[in-house]
This record gives sequence, C-alpha cells and structure tokens, in this order.
Amino acid sequence: MKLHFTIDYHTHWGERIEVVLRMYLPQGKVNECSIPLDTTDGAQWKGDFVYTHPAALWFEYLYVVRAGEQTVRREWKHAWRRLRADMTREYFLPDSWQAIPPCDHLYSAAFCPQQEHEPAEGPVHDSYYDRSVAFRIHVPQLEEDELPAIIGSIPAIGAWQTDKALPLTKRGQNEWGIALSAEGMLFPFEYKYVIINRHNGQVKRWEEGDNRVTQYKGLERNQTLVYHDGIIRMDYPRKKVAGVVIPLFSIRTEKSWGVGDFGDLMMLTDWAASVDMKAVQLLPIYDTNTTGSWADSYPYNCISVYALHLQYLDMNRLPALADKDKMERFRKRAAELNALPALDYEAVYRLKTDFLKESFRQNGAQVLDTKAFRQYFDENSFWLLPYAAYVYLREVKGTADYRQWGEYACYDAHEVYKLVNGNADAAEQIRLTYYAQFLLYSQMKEAHDYARSKGVLLKGDIPIGVCRAAVDVWMEPHFFNRNGQAGAPPDAFSANGQNWGFPTYNWEAILQDGCRWWTRRLQKMSEFFDAYRIDHVLGFFRIWEIPTHAVHGLLGYFTPALPLTIEEIQNSGLDFRKDAFTRPYIADWVLEPLFGEKTALVKRVFLNALGYDWYEMKPEFATQRQVEAFFGRQKQSEERRRMKEGLYELISNVLFIEDPRQPEHYHPRISAMQSSIFQTLTQREKESFAALYEEFYYHRHNSFWYQTAMQKLPRMIEATPMLACAEDLGMVPECVQWVLNELQILTLEIQSMPKGMDGRFAHLENNPYKSVATIFTHDMPTLRLWWREDADTTRQYYHEILQKDGEPPADIPGWLCEEIIARHLFSPSMLCLISWQDWMSIDDRLRNPDEESERINIPANPRHYWRYRMHLTVEQLMAEHEFNDTVRTLILRSGRANDFLKEHQ
Repeated sequence: MKLHFTIDYHTHWGERIEVVLRMYLPQGKVNECSIPLDTTDGAQWKGDFVYTHPAALWFEYLYVVRAGEQTVRREWKHAWRRLRADMTREYFLPDSWQAIPPCDHLYSAAFCPQQEHEPAEGPVHDSYYDRSVAFRIHVPQLEEDELPAIIGSIPAIGAWQTDKALPLTKRGQNEWGIALSAEGMLFPFEYKYVIINRHNGQVKRWEEGDNRVTQYKGLERNQTLVYHDGIIRMDYPRKKVAGVVIPLFSIRTEKSWGVGDFGDLMMLTDWAASVDMKAVQLLPIYDTNTTGSWADSYPYNCISVYALHLQYLDMNRLPALADKDKMERFRKRAAELNALPALDYEAVYRLKTDFLKESFRQNGAQVLDTKAFRQYFDENSFWLLPYAAYVYLREVKGTADYRQWGEYACYDAHEVYKLVNGNADAAEQIRLTYYAQFLLYSQMKEAHDYARSKGVLLKGDIPIGVCRAAVDVWMEPHFFNRNGQAGAPPDAFSANGQNWGFPTYNWEAILQDGCRWWTRRLQKMSEFFDAYRIDHVLGFFRIWEIPTHAVHGLLGYFTPALPLTIEEIQNSGLDFRKDAFTRPYIADWVLEPLFGEKTALVKRVFLNALGYDWYEMKPEFATQRQVEAFFGRQKQSEERRRMKEGLYELISNVLFIEDPRQPEHYHPRISAMQSSIFQTLTQREKESFAALYEEFYYHRHNSFWYQTAMQKLPRMIEATPMLACAEDLGMVPECVQWVLNELQILTLEIQSMPKGMDGRFAHLENNPYKSVATIFTHDMPTLRLWWREDADTTRQYYHEILQKDGEPPADIPGWLCEEIIARHLFSPSMLCLISWQDWMSIDDRLRNPDEESERINIPANPRHYWRYRMHLTVEQLMAEHEFNDTVRTLILRSGRANDFLKEHQ
C-alpha cells in the first residue's frame, strides 16, 4: 500500500511538516509513525510512504508542524482523515491544512451531547472501484430534513443539474462522504457541496465561494484519489444560550443538609429548564479539606483534582439508617443547619461525615461488592488509591502537610499500595473513602445525565492551581515548584495583588510528559460537564509567581519571562543602582504617613538606622513572612493590622526584583510608579522607568508568551469534547487574544471591565460571538452592590450606557436590573450566564433584602469564608410564577430559548 501526501502550508524558518499516521490492525493493535514531508519552496510539502506489513484494516492521519523535537501546532482534533486500508492500492491524498474552524463549538458536548465514537470494527468506509475518487466534507448540524450532496461540472456528479446532485452518506461526527468510480471522468473538473431536501432532492442551499477544482489529470487501476475538503463553506447556526451561575454549595432546597448538593443540583436544573435556561455553571466541586475548619471553604484550594467534596453528597438519596431514632436526630440537625442564612462549613462537614460513617457501617460492604463499584474502581484506581492513603495519613498524622508524615513524606507507589491493601489499621478508613467517592461520582454522574435529559448543559470550573499540600503534589512533586506561590498582580479588586498560595507548575516537566497530568484531569472532568471555565487562563501564558517569603503579590514577577539585563536597563536611560533599586527604600518621610504616632515604636522594634533619615529592616523582620509570624495570623486589632500592613508596604518598596533563576536579570516591580521609592527619582529617571515598564509589561513578551501558551492549551482543548471558555480577565497581554482566537476558546466579557478602546465601559453589541457574557463573577460584587459602590461610576454608566437622564437612583430598582440583564441577553455572545443573585435582582419583592450577604468572595482577603447561600429554596422559586414568566419572556425574546440540545440527543 502506497500513500502520496501533498499539502500546501507556509512554514516559518526552522519548521517542517510531518504526517502522524496510525495503522489499525486486527485484535485492536495500532501502529503509529511520523512521516516527514519535503518541500522546495517552504509552501508545498510532499511525501510518500509505503506500508507492507502487517495487513491493516484502516488508517488515519493528521498533519503537524514541528521545529526540532517540539510540536509547534497541530490540525483541528476532528481533522483526522480516516480511510479503509487496501494493501493492493495506491492512495493520492491532496490536502489543505485544517485549522480549528469557527464552528468548532458545534462539535462540543455543549452543542452535540451524543458524541459519536468509532465502532469496534472501525469507522464507516467507502467501497473502492478499480479507479476511485472520494470526497469528504464536514457539515455541522443539519436540519432534520436536510442532507449534504455534491454537484459539479461532469456528468458523474450531475453536470450542474440541481436535480442530479449526489447525496453524501455519514462518515463520522458531522462528517459526510462519497466514493465514485473514476472511469470516464475528465480531469480536472469543478464541483461544489450543496444542501438538499432529503425527501425530494431539491437543492436548498449552495456552498459559498469559488468552485472547488480537482488537481489530478487521471487515475490508473488500483489508485484512489481522496479529497478531504474540511468544513463546508456555509453559515453555521449561531446558537445562543442563557443560563445561571451559582456555587453548588449555595443552592438551597427544603431537604438540603445545610449546603447545596448533587440532588439539589437536579432540582435547580428543573427550575432552569422551566424558564428556558439551557446552562447551569458551577464553581469547583473538588475536595478542599486540609484542616476541617471553615478555612477549607475556599473551593479553588483543592487537595485532589479528581476527588469530589463530601459536602456535596446528597444524604437523602442514601438508604435511611435502620436506627430510626438516630436517623431522626440526623434529619433534625440537617434541618437546623439548612435554616441558617449562610453555610456553617464546619458543622455541615461534621454532620455529613458522621452520617456517612453510619451509612458505611450499614451499607458499605454491600455497595463495595457491586459490579458498578468494581468498574468504577478499575477506571479510577490511578488516583483513588493514593487519595485514600492520603486521607488516612492526614487523619492519623493530624496534618495534611505530607512533609510531616515520616516514612510517607515522599510518595512511594509500592508503599502506598501496601498501606491501602495490607494495613489492617487503615482498612476501614480506606474502604470508607472508596465508598464516599463512589457515591459522589454516581450522584454527580446522575445529575449530569439528568441535566442533559432536560436539555441543560452543565459548565464546570477547573482551578488553575492546587493546594500546596494536595495529594497531586505529594504524588508527582516534579510537576510543581514549591518554592513559589501562584497569584495575580494588582487589579481593581486587590491593590496589593492576590496570593493564592498554590505552588506554581514546572511546565518543562509537564510538557516533557505530554501534558498527561492536565489532559487526564480534563478527561475525568468531562464525565460530569459539557463545558468548562479555564480559571485564570493567563496562567497558561505566564503565572504571577510570588516568593515564599512574601505575603502580598507586589513582590511577584511573571514566569516564564524575559527579565531585563543591567545593560538593557542602562540603555533605557536609567542609571541602574542595585542596592538603591532592589532593597526597600525607608526614610522618615515614608514612615510618618504609614505609622503616624506609632512611627517611633516602629523604628525601635523593626528598623535599624543607617544614617540620617535612612533605615533598613532588622534581619529578623526582613521578609513579609517574618513580619506575619511576629504578629500571628489570628484576628487582630485595627491598630495592629495597620502596622503589619505598613511593614509589608515598606518591604515592597523597591523598583526592581532580581530574577531568582537568572542572577543579574531584573523585573520592574509591579505598580512601582505608585510607590514612594519612585518619587525619589529625577523627572528624567521617572520617564525612563515608565517607558521601560510599559515596554516590559505590555509588549516585550507577546511572541514569547504566545509560544508558551501554544505548547499547552492545544493539548488541553483536544483532550475532551467539552466546550472551553476562558476567564481572561486582569492584566491581559495582546497575545492572549491571538491564542484564544486561534483555538476558538470563548472569552469572558464583562461590561465594567472593557478589553478594547471602548472607554470606561464596554459596549455589549461589540461582544464577539465566541464569548460568555455576564454582569459580574464570584470575585466581584453583585449588580446591586456594584451600583452602590461608586456614585461617579454609577452615574457615568447610567448616562452613557443606559442613556438615562437625571440622577441615578441610590439603590438600583428591579425594573432597571431587568433592563441591564435584557441588554446582556440581546448581546451577540454565544453564552449569557448570569449569577443567580443578579437574576433575582429584577424582582423587588423576591430579591434578598440583605444585599451584602450575597457577596461570594472578596479577592483582597485570602482568608475569606465562602458561605453564601440562596435566601429562597428552589421549591419557593418554582412556585413564583410571575417571576418565572418574566425570566422566560426575557430569554425567549432574546432568541436564547431554542431546544437545540434536545434536538441533537
């Protein structure tokens, strides 16, 4: 069997085109190889491949661009070209590069719930003639009465007579094709694809653009010519979706045990479907327990990227306890916790843990002996065994910090296997963990299947980081940098930046492993969700890394990055003075505004005098962590808190930060122009630093960060059928939009955070279709809180965006909230996902009278208690017919009430 590959593609210097070829053999065996192509002009690439043994059933291939050992880019994940293998034939394969098309979302689980898998015997294949020519085309989402067809200039394909167009047959997910005998065909010839009525054959729509033209003059016997023509050139359906965003823990039903759970999610799905919402978006649902205290309420600090959080187990779906008195006590306590206005994390966790233990004693052995559990265990043991060992060791050692676990401080798969399978003391806890995770998996899977049956897609959230003490870090420490802390630079919500405390990633190790850790994580997530939010997508371009000795984010720097050499700084017009620019500048005029009457005390306790009006931190207080340890982490008086924050500010008062990996290379300190040390510069030096800062943070890294993101994100996007949506807020470099456009990842559009040159507010009509429109996220105030925060901003929005006259009302009324939501629904964005609090704001009668209680998170506070819950139950919400009619009408009028999900099940 001989294969002739040809593709037109303009490469850059140092790049080459290769074909990834897979031969599928009997008994499920697969042979894969890469075939290098040759070029004479860097534009057209050709190559031949002869395959002789063993006999293959079918084969598939895809084109990639490589530079050295690195894959620079790949074709669209649905571009695999699949053909029946005939060892006696010669195949001519003239191809064009298939990038990710704008209609890629129509292949996702969000818009095509039933993903098509290849049958065991392989894909559907064409029959071959002595001389064969075959055509393949992708046609996303046809109407029920439609079929694609081919028509062209020669009689074999209709001679342009519309009643003689040849219907195509389905070959895969949205892929259609036909094989024809080439006997008597006159090459070259022209052709096009059309859409016909499947009942009467009439042409309904023609493909746009120029006619397609064959490139070969003719074929000999046992030769096959195959045209894989990519996506049909027609407008694809621009489906639009409305939905609700709410943390799972916030859902409240009459039967909740003090926290939202997977059963409650099914009830919320009922409500969403009843008002024509087609999406429910959640925050992360993974286990976060390290201390058992309310500090574990932070849903982004997961200790496992696979294990689900126990608080989300619906206890009502488990068999009742045989001891009726005990069962009644549990139900009574659950009702008490459910009546609280906010989540009592610690009490709920204790209650559910206690009940789970009772349930396990009663039902555990029977459940763990089922076929369903054994299948679950086989598919999940790679993470479940280490996680079960971790939970056991966390309890017996009294800490989640695995570095304090003695002989288990360093993960050893053999020792862990012995622990979970041969340690009698650990057996009961291990089996309890298996039981809990199996029940959680089963319930979440059921909730997902239920949502799909209602035509509602579930959108998950994949955190950018993991807990420093996570089982994943324990298992595979080479993927993480524990000497750094991930965070975010300063923004409108946190003047000192954010320090999440997560370890940063060792991307070099992750990439060497083919991004297996990330792709497997996403693949498991796709069992529960149809779409996902990529938390802090900027972290895949570069992460804000903060040294472990720092508390605030101001002493951080981007990594990877291209730090400045001393020569580059000098060439900018700034005379580089290392001691003056990299050590904290502390003088009397700096101290007085910070500490006032406590200045003398601060000098005496924390500072050493260096000379007249000049000081340095004492060695025992040289870092922010040392200062933090001195003051302690417990709640303090406002006076002590201000002093501690003032000392943090002193330590951050530098112009440059030396790169820890490249000595004598420097990062301009973020927000340095707002620091007091900046004021000590001459006017010329200020201008030079400002220009250097602008170049460094907004231009220097664009190409570099584009390449780093393109090494990672394509692998993630290809890993699952989920629809990828980016959280692309913050200090966004220009290259982010390049990558998101190329990979067809949805952006996040918030009107109060414009990305372009719109001014203070974005214009919703300019939202790209490939985007998610929302009003505010969980890190921001609700619409009602935002309205009250800044009168000048509100007034500008009221006049310029809403086009209203006069003074805006002090508190935003329901009718105005309804108008703002309607404007978002009418935007071009594919998804319009509004927080539950903002949906409720449109009804003055139903909205929460305590609007401050609706805040989910305060980003500036790293120890925020995540405890917001709905003030109404879902049952009450379902009974509010007038409100539900209003919501349904808003969605209907905006064109977001279609039933496309049900249509394609």
